[in-house]
Amino acid sequence: MGKKENEMSAMEIDDPKSDGSEQILPRFSMNVLQLMKTSQSQHGLRRGDYARYRRYCSARLRRLYKSLKFTHGRGKYTRRAIVESTVTDVRFLHVVFYMAERAWSHAMEKRQLPDGPNARQRIYLIGRLRKAVKWASLFSSLSSIKTDSRTSLEAEAYASYMKGTLLFEQDQNWETALACFKNASAVYEELGKYGDLENQVLCRERVEELDPSIRYCQLKIGKSNLKTSELLKIDEMEGPALDLFKAKIEAAMEEARSQQAASLTEFNWLGYRFPVSNPKSRVSILKAQDFEKELQGPGAESLSAEKKLTIYDKLFTAYNDARNTIRSDLVSAGNAESVKDDLNGLDKAVGAVLGQRTIERNQLLVKIAKSKLNRKRDDKAEKVTKPEELVRLYDLLLQNVADLSDLISSGRDRKPEEIALEEECQRKSLAFRAERCFYLAKSYSLAGKRVEAYALYCRARSLSEDALGKFQSIANKDEGTIQELKALSKDCRANSCIEHATGIMEEEKAPEKLSKKISTISLNDTATKVEKYLVDKLEEYESAVGDANTKMAAKIERFPPAFQSIPRNPIVLDLAYNCIEFPVLEQRKKKVQRGFISRLWG
Repeated sequence: MGKKENEMSAMEIDDPKSDGSEQILPRFSMNVLQLMKTSQSQHGLRRGDYARYRRYCSARLRRLYKSLKFTHGRGKYTRRAIVESTVTDVRFLHVVFYMAERAWSHAMEKRQLPDGPNARQRIYLIGRLRKAVKWASLFSSLSSIKTDSRTSLEAEAYASYMKGTLLFEQDQNWETALACFKNASAVYEELGKYGDLENQVLCRERVEELDPSIRYCQLKIGKSNLKTSELLKIDEMEGPALDLFKAKIEAAMEEARSQQAASLTEFNWLGYRFPVSNPKSRVSILKAQDFEKELQGPGAESLSAEKKLTIYDKLFTAYNDARNTIRSDLVSAGNAESVKDDLNGLDKAVGAVLGQRTIERNQLLVKIAKSKLNRKRDDKAEKVTKPEELVRLYDLLLQNVADLSDLISSGRDRKPEEIALEEECQRKSLAFRAERCFYLAKSYSLAGKRVEAYALYCRARSLSEDALGKFQSIANKDEGTIQELKALSKDCRANSCIEHATGIMEEEKAPEKLSKKISTISLNDTATKVEKYLVDKLEEYESAVGDANTKMAAKIERFPPAFQSIPRNPIVLDLAYNCIEFPVLEQRKKKVQRGFISRLWG
């Protein structure tokens, strides 16, 4: 009896339902930041497509519900809440996380509407952010119970970021928003000291993404001396966490431009003053002028070529918006001649400024192409500029100058400033023609056409000297253009001499080459030149890939391989079969005995 009692007591101790023992629950682990970054980068947010990311979150939730058998009814929707007792698998935490991500991405999708969210859409946006905060808070509370310490910290930082984003969008409680962002940044900064290298990099990137929001909150509170130029530099950073911040900066700049637009009553161009009455036109012109200051200001030299091209694109968009508004006003002006004259003059002035900036942008493209003209390909397979591409760019510049000249000369009573600008266009056109002719000669030279290249170099030299004379005859000399034209004239003379000498050498060697080719002609030997591959010349140190600047295919091995002769089974033809007369064997066959009935019915 004592033995049985001991066994029963041991069974009660091992029984998980026993009252005297506590069950040890499993602690889940998940890398929240890595999961978030991977999902966002692979499903649309690399290009800012929040709608695609929201669809992915919905599809991911459907798959999780199905795999967990956690569906909400078949016919009628019956909500099933996720509580502490429900979380028996780490996938339940994934469900809560993707619910928060789906609500957040929906809010950001509304934020990125073309004209911005209206009052009704903004209410919906705030509601989706509140929903994201609710799910993020639930995710943090469940993670603090069901997961390890690292996952719990990451979930807490995620919830703090969501709450800070909501307050940031609401433009209120900046102290609380600052505390939330600082809390998230501190957690990620601490987690970035541990773990593998990939996790450390992700944590540092997250801290850098949160820093602009922290600084903006400090600016709103009054604890920071952040300037507008520094805000614009922050606006150049990339990352999904900065999209809301960029929208805030853009909205603030639009508001500032709208306030400044009240003071912009005239547009000055070449001594003319055109009234600007439409507020939309004022805002667009102010926006374009801000971009012009950025391109022509003291910090323009430090800007990269790619950044300048991006600014030019924004500038063109602003001026085109202004012209569209002006033309809409022209349609609705009716019979008011004075208003029409002012609008026509304003449209001409804005179009002329747009043409000048287009010429500057194309000159920047020419500068970039020239820097890549003589560059060899590196390991990154960077594209090398061909002379034909420069010819095409100079064609665009000539067309731009012609359009600008036609626009300026379209008026009747022109001022001296307009005449001076038209003469400048003519000088630029002559210089662009010389450059175009030079690079066209280069393309013919690379093709081996010496006569055409020599003639084009001579023509380019003549055009460059004419343009140089016109640029030197004006009072305000452009020293940079003059030096470029002098260098172009020297290059034309040097290249024409080279082409002349090369042509004479090729002409002298032509009979010798012809005789060699004739001597190798044979009526019997029709085989082409045998190409050696890497397998055939292993003992020779010769490249099988070819020069990096050529497009010759690599000669490693012949593919498809050549046919080889193999032994074949012999084919036997029986030629005597049809000539043999075989004996008749019918008499030797055994006769079958049949009965009476078989003979009747057989």
